[in-house]
Amino acid sequence: MNDFDTVVVAAVIVASGARVLAAQRAEPPALAGGWEFPGGKVDPGESETAALVRECREELGVEVTVGEQVGGDWELSEGYVLRVWLCSLASGVPEAREHLALRWLGPGEYYSVEWLGADLPVMKTVENLLLSRD
Repeated sequence: MNDFDTVVVAAVIVASGARVLAAQRAEPPALAGGWEFPGGKVDPGESETAALVRECREELGVEVTVGEQVGGDWELSEGYVLRVWLCSLASGVPEAREHLALRWLGPGEYYSVEWLGADLPVMKTVENLLLSRD
């Protein structure tokens, strides 16, 4: 691993119509109310994609199929890096188990929520990816 102590993974769950799932943070207080892509920290000995599948199961109650990685390393606070993948729902309906709310955002709605600082550039990259496929 590079100079990063902790890898955080995030899933951009894409549904038909180029809709993406956004999740509203419940905690910590400094981030509560902001919107992000679901995910979490990679546990020691766990692969990044396995962590992504586990986090989606725990946070949303769904099984996902992991697709292509979006970008490379997205720097977070010191010692943390975010790595993001496009995913699709394999089974289940997303539930806000650890978030305040969930929203499906389609083209034209991508910026209708207040994205957290780390997730905003990811959304811009994802938008370009999804719109280039139409």
